[in-house]
Amino acid sequence: MTKTIGFLGLGHMGGPMAANLVRAGYDVLAYDPVPASQEQARSDGATVVDTAAAAAANRDVVITMLPNGKLVLDVYAELLPAAAPGTLFLDCSTIDVADAKAAAALAVTAGHRPLDAPVSGGVAGATAGTLTFMVGGTAADFADAGDVLAVMGAKVVHCGESGVGQAAKICNNMLLGISMIGLSEALVLGERLGLSHQSFFDVVSTASGQSWALTSYCPVPGPVPTSPANNDYQPGFATALMSKDLTLAANALQANGIDGQLGALAAAIYARFNQTDAGRDFSAIVTDIRDRSAETDR
Repeated sequence: MTKTIGFLGLGHMGGPMAANLVRAGYDVLAYDPVPASQEQARSDGATVVDTAAAAAANRDVVITMLPNGKLVLDVYAELLPAAAPGTLFLDCSTIDVADAKAAAALAVTAGHRPLDAPVSGGVAGATAGTLTFMVGGTAADFADAGDVLAVMGAKVVHCGESGVGQAAKICNNMLLGISMIGLSEALVLGERLGLSHQSFFDVVSTASGQSWALTSYCPVPGPVPTSPANNDYQPGFATALMSKDLTLAANALQANGIDGQLGALAAAIYARFNQTDAGRDFSAIVTDIRDRSAETDR
C-alpha cells in the first residue's frame, strides 16, 4: 500500500472516515478549521496541517467531506494548484449535481482525476467503516480509488460519469425522506386507532408496507432498539442534512421537468421541521406529525 491521503472536512462524518484510513495504515494529512475537529483527528493518529493547500500537496488522493457545493468549489480553487499532477480527487460531500460536474471539470482542467463519491450510512456507518459509496467518474479512476473506498465503506457502486454519484445520492435520500414521512403518518394513525407500536411493527415489517425506515430505523422507541428514537432522537442523520438533501432533490426535479409531487412535498415538510428541530434525527418527524395532529383536535 503506497497511497498517501489528504483529508479535508473532519466533522461528524469526515472525522471517523479519516480515522479509519489511519487505522488501515494510510498516511493522512488532515485539515479542518474547527479546533475540536483538529484535536480529534490528532488523537486518531492523523497529521493535522494548518491550511487546505498543505493537506493536498504531494498526496496521491485528496478527499473532501464538506457541507455544500459552494464550499467544495471554493476549496478546490485552493487545492487544485497545490496538488501534484494527476492527483485523485475524491469528493464525498453531498452537493448539487451541477456543482459536482463543475468541480470535476475544474479538476480535469488542472490535470487531476476527479470522482464524486457521496455516502449513505450516517455517523454509525462512518465510524464502523460500513458506508455505501455512490461514485461518479471514469472507470479507471474508480478502480484506482477502490482500496481507499473499501476501508471506509462496505459497498461501493460505480454509478456512471461525473455527477452521477450525486444523482444516486439525492434519489436515494428523496425516497428515504418520503418513506419516513409516510411511515410516521401511518404510525400516528395507528396510535389514534389503538394499534400499539410493537403490533404495528410485527405486522408491517413482514407485510407489503415493509421498508428500511421501519425495520432498521423505526421512528418510535421500542421495536428497533438501535434506532435514534430510543436515544431521544440524537442523530444519526440530522434533520438539517435531510432537509438539505431533499432541497437538492426538489431542485433537480424542477430543473429536469419531473412531476415529482411527493419529492417536492417532502422537501417542504422537512424544511418546516428544520426550522425548529435541525439538530434532531430526521426520524423525529414522527413527533412533529403527532404534535400537529393534536393541534387539529383543539
